[in-house]
Amino acid sequence: MEHDLLHDVGRAVADFDLISEGDRILVAVSGGKDSYSLLALLETLRRRAPVHFDLLAVHLDQGQPGHDPAPLALWLRSNGFDHQIVRENTYSIVVDKIPQGRTYCSLCARLRRGILYRLAGQFGCTKIALGHHRDDAIETLLLNIFFAGKLAAIPARLVSDDGASIVIRPLIYCAEEALARFAESRRFPILPCHLCGSQPDAQRKQMKALLSRMEAEHPNLRQTMLAALGNVNLSHLLDREAFNSAASHR
Repeated sequence: MEHDLLHDVGRAVADFDLISEGDRILVAVSGGKDSYSLLALLETLRRRAPVHFDLLAVHLDQGQPGHDPAPLALWLRSNGFDHQIVRENTYSIVVDKIPQGRTYCSLCARLRRGILYRLAGQFGCTKIALGHHRDDAIETLLLNIFFAGKLAAIPARLVSDDGASIVIRPLIYCAEEALARFAESRRFPILPCHLCGSQPDAQRKQMKALLSRMEAEHPNLRQTMLAALGNVNLSHLLDREAFNSAASHR
C-alpha cells in the first residue's frame, strides 16, 4: 500500500517538477487523512530522494467551535516534525458571509489559501504542499462542467497570480481509497471538520456519490478519468481562444 502511494507521489513529483534542490516546503496539515498521509509520504520521500529539501508542517486552526488541535500537535512532536500551529478565526467570517444552507467550502478554502500564502513567506518556505488527490481532481472536473460551465480540474503545480507562491499537490495521482487505508494503518489521530462536515448536501458529495454509482458498473472509471485529464485534445473542444491560437500556428 505505502509502496504504491510512494510510487504515485514520485511519479507526480517527476512529471510536474514539484520538488527542487533546497526547497523548504510548507505542508498544510488540516488533521484529515489526506494531509496526514501527505506529510508522512513526503517525509519518507525526503529521506530517500537524491535532492535535499525540508518540510514544515503547518496546521491552521480556523476557530471552529469545538476544534482541538492538541492530538495533531502531539503527533507532530512525537514524530519529530518541524511544525507550527497557527490560529486565524476565519470561521466567524465564513458563517457571517455565507447564507445558512449554502456551502461554506469555497470561501473557507479561499481564506485558508490566502493565509497559507502569507505564512509561507513568513516561515521562509519556497512551496506550499496541499493534500488534494486523484478523486478531488475528478470531482472538481465534474463540478466545473456541471455548475461552472468550464473544463478545469486541479493542477499539480500552480504559481499564484503575483508569482510569489508555488502550490504543489504531490498526491494528485493517489486514489482516495488507498489514502484512507494508509491513514487507517498508520492510526493517524484524525481531527473532524465541524464546518463543511455539517453540510450533507454539498455538491462535491453529490459528485462523489455519482462516481461511486458509476464505478460500481465500470471499475476503472476514476483512473480512466484521471488519464483523460492528461490526454487533452484541444482541437476537439469548443474553446475559441485555444482554437484561434492553434489556427495561428498552422
